[in-house]
Amino acid sequence: MLAAALPLVLGGCRESETGPIEVSAIGAPPRMVNPNREPLDPPSAFLVESTAQGLVRFDAGGDIEPGLAQSWIISNDGLRYTFRLGRLRWPDGTRVTAEQVVARLRAAAAPTSRNALRPLLGAIDEVDTMTDEVLEVSLKSPRPNFLQLLAQPEMTILRSGRGIGAFVAEPRPDGSVRLTPPHRPEEEPDEDPAASATPLVLRGGPAATAVARFALGEADLVLGGTSADLPFARAAHPRAASLVFDPAAGLFGLAFTGREGLGAAREVREALSMAIDRAALVAALGVPGLQPRQTLLPAGIEGISAPPPSWANAPTADRRAAAARIVAAAAGPQRPKLRVALPPGPGSRLLFAYLRRDWAAIGVDSERVAPGAPADLVLLDEVAPVTLASWYLRRFACEAAPVCDPKADEAMEAARLAPTAEARRSLLLQADGLLAAASPFIALAAPVRWSLVSPRLTGFRANAFARHPAGELILRAP
Repeated sequence: MLAAALPLVLGGCRESETGPIEVSAIGAPPRMVNPNREPLDPPSAFLVESTAQGLVRFDAGGDIEPGLAQSWIISNDGLRYTFRLGRLRWPDGTRVTAEQVVARLRAAAAPTSRNALRPLLGAIDEVDTMTDEVLEVSLKSPRPNFLQLLAQPEMTILRSGRGIGAFVAEPRPDGSVRLTPPHRPEEEPDEDPAASATPLVLRGGPAATAVARFALGEADLVLGGTSADLPFARAAHPRAASLVFDPAAGLFGLAFTGREGLGAAREVREALSMAIDRAALVAALGVPGLQPRQTLLPAGIEGISAPPPSWANAPTADRRAAAARIVAAAAGPQRPKLRVALPPGPGSRLLFAYLRRDWAAIGVDSERVAPGAPADLVLLDEVAPVTLASWYLRRFACEAAPVCDPKADEAMEAARLAPTAEARRSLLLQADGLLAAASPFIALAAPVRWSLVSPRLTGFRANAFARHPAGELILRAP
């Protein structure tokens, strides 16, 4: 498959090592997308992060640093965040004002917004303009790591489709985008410490093509890799240091799409989860540090230790025997079949092979279908944008998932208003227990995110959010 992609890139010619950084992101051609209207794929997310920013942003290691806000103060009770904007100008030369930023934040949280982070923005009580350069965000209750949410590309501040970032974009006829540092008048020195003097060329495309470009020396960086396309990267036999895995947290597993068919009964949903040999699956993926997971919440998030399912420590053979009895009682004499929607790619074929084998052992046949086709289960492969338990739980609120528990929703809403961290943890643990009983999701592991990185990019750092700012790619002298 990788060899088939090589002719697609042989016509290119890499500029010298002092030329632009060539970035191949897996996905559609990069576009400047409004995150309040449509989701961001890796090429568009990289473009948005490069040419715009929010109040704060991530550095190369995934830590928070100033963005449009040059400073901020958090109240002692954790309920108020006061941001002071830097003296920045929009591309048309007008000053950035607090009123403009407030309007953008309110739009992201509005009921009509399609922003991927909108469910979490319900924690915001008010966003107010204090002065032309100062704004305040008030929360309904304290939120640890709230700034991580504001640093995501979905929370960049745009005006007329443009932002203020380390680079300006110049679309090219071949669908790529050239990114160059903005020109600033001599009387206005560079106020952006992340701005790099090195331009970039950003391309979107299939994983096989991106990997082939890297293998031929036509790209310095490949971004947006997942478990579905990991075999492409390994087929290129990159140097060990070139294939970099982010220690990403999030959801990697199968969500039930409805309460009909084989998944109609909670006991059967649990039986399908019991049958999977997660250790064998994770071993087959071969990702350093990746661990099997049986729970919706990762261990220890927000200090919450969700109990494992009752069958977690039983031998695989015993689990499968019990699961087979549950399936036989529910399905009767006819052998049932599951439709599983998975993305394209050789890694998805590997995943499905293990699922099909494990479910066949309990008397269930399975069929792989394309994303968007009618299915009983669909793969969720999402990096958590913030280290909050509520992000995981709200993914299965009744407004978002067909298999849910209204009482879990009530616990989540109560947690949103909880006055203390201890009360919040107790309510979130309650919601997790209710969802575990409903079994809307089969957790498998953490999401896999990989990149191919040239030794030239000395500033590249793996991090838990799989965010790699363009201005941080080349390490600058102190």
